[in-house]
Amino acid sequence: MAGEVIESVPESAELVDKTGPRVRRMFGAIAPRYDLLNHLLSLNIDRRWRAYTVRRVPPRAGEAVLDCCTGTADLALAYDRAARGGVEVIGTDFCRPMLEIGWRKVRKARATGRMRLIEADTQRLPFADDTFGVVTVAFGLRNVSDTRRGLAEMIRVARPGGRVAILEFSRPRTPVLGRLYLAFFRHVLPRVGEAMAPNRDGAYAYLPASVLQFPEGAEMVALMEESGLVDVEAERLTLGVATLYVGTKPPRGSDG
Repeated sequence: MAGEVIESVPESAELVDKTGPRVRRMFGAIAPRYDLLNHLLSLNIDRRWRAYTVRRVPPRAGEAVLDCCTGTADLALAYDRAARGGVEVIGTDFCRPMLEIGWRKVRKARATGRMRLIEADTQRLPFADDTFGVVTVAFGLRNVSDTRRGLAEMIRVARPGGRVAILEFSRPRTPVLGRLYLAFFRHVLPRVGEAMAPNRDGAYAYLPASVLQFPEGAEMVALMEESGLVDVEAERLTLGVATLYVGTKPPRGSDG
């Protein structure tokens, strides 16, 4: 489309190292400053994106919510607040330091009796098939070593007719904003992040690299459809800085 700025990763570009031990160690190192930097670098817009996700994909009565790659539990807590404790909310992550901060936030919210945070890999979720009415992930699926396997697990544990929601960074398509965004993402964000949360794995250089190599837009919609979801929609937020993808697991007996 005329006027769009679409920057693809060259075929020769080195793939981002998303091996489990490296990602776990990296996020463990930045966990104490993770929330502060998220809110600071997004100008607090990340809170609005999560709140919108909850409104856009609310659980039905009696349905449980699973938030994968929950990190410090921001999206899980947003679901709990919106439901006023009326639904079970579970968050999973394989990085214990992130979960420990999440637990402190859960206790502060007085939600310990109705929320659970579980240390688990999204590629091997410890739940039975067809369990949750809503399965979500916010800014986490791109960190899973095998994207398809992580998505397949999210779909497996969703109930037939349940919804899978993926909130992820994307790239603005307008020429000026697109160039500014890429410049900020590649040059400013890594320097600010490393200054405030130094770590040996270059977490804030990893962030833009992982976003630029992750499928977005029509490519992500196609991946979700290939994985078995139907009625998949993509909604660009804040001029395309983030995108919310929502799909439905077909009811039993459906041809999709």
